[in-house]
Amino acid sequence: MNIEQTADGSNTLFVPELNEHYHSIKGALTESEHIFIRMGLEHHPSPSPRILEIGFGTGLNAFLTLLHAEKAQRTVHYTTLERYPVTPELIESLAYPERICPERAADFYALHRAAWGKDVHLTPYYILHKVQTDFTTYNFTDTYDIIYFDAFAPEKQPEMWTQDLFARLFNCLRPGGILTTYCAKGAVRRTLQAVGFTVERLPGPPEGKREILRASKT
Repeated sequence: MNIEQTADGSNTLFVPELNEHYHSIKGALTESEHIFIRMGLEHHPSPSPRILEIGFGTGLNAFLTLLHAEKAQRTVHYTTLERYPVTPELIESLAYPERICPERAADFYALHRAAWGKDVHLTPYYILHKVQTDFTTYNFTDTYDIIYFDAFAPEKQPEMWTQDLFARLFNCLRPGGILTTYCAKGAVRRTLQAVGFTVERLPGPPEGKREILRASKT
């Protein structure tokens, strides 16, 4: 994997084998803040939301959520699934905390050092549970208020975007729960609707994708 700078100055990873970036080249930080924090976490009313992330990746979404939880004094239980963890060397080279919130750099690196398969209380308002697993075969036993769906694009990993998998996500989402994703393709929207979601097309991040999707379980 290679590190590349995106348009807002934040870095992302490029995977040559997939010809795919981990984040939008229009702005990694801008994308994550817009799709997962503003349109996801800040939209949900729960004072102590349980979040499921599909794709821990660089830890950017997890770090932004931790910062939000601390600022809002809103307890978050954050479960994230990742099959292929990024190496510590690449994580350090991304320099996310140095750009986003230098005074909380220790928390960012703690996300990556945290043990897998157990609840880790990183701050008074943030509990992390990392699972190293293949999402397509994972057996969901918990329920969630918010799902960050941040898998690679459907044309790169179609097995991650099937109706069966979205049905499983729908079933583990609590009533009133939401799922947000950067992908606004018509086929994805129709698949989400087919399993029971009410789907909104929302404006995308500044200078980025024109639309994103937010799916709700009513």
